[in-house]
Amino acid sequence: MIYSPEKTLVDCFKYRNKIGLDVVLEALKFYRQRKGFKVDELMRYARICRVEKVMRPYVETVL
Repeated sequence: MIYSPEKTLVDCFKYRNKIGLDVVLEALKFYRQRKGFKVDELMRYARICRVEKVMRPYVETVL
């Protein structure tokens, strides 16, 4: 199944202990460079996957 870039990034945060925080932050950096940077969509998926509190400081730093 194919997901959106936002869902993929949220999954990276969800499994950050398995893949490493450095990989997650690199993915966030690449996502930020995209033209279609959708913070609302990103945080919606974060809420659904219960990683919003973890993600919020990183996303706010990138903005």
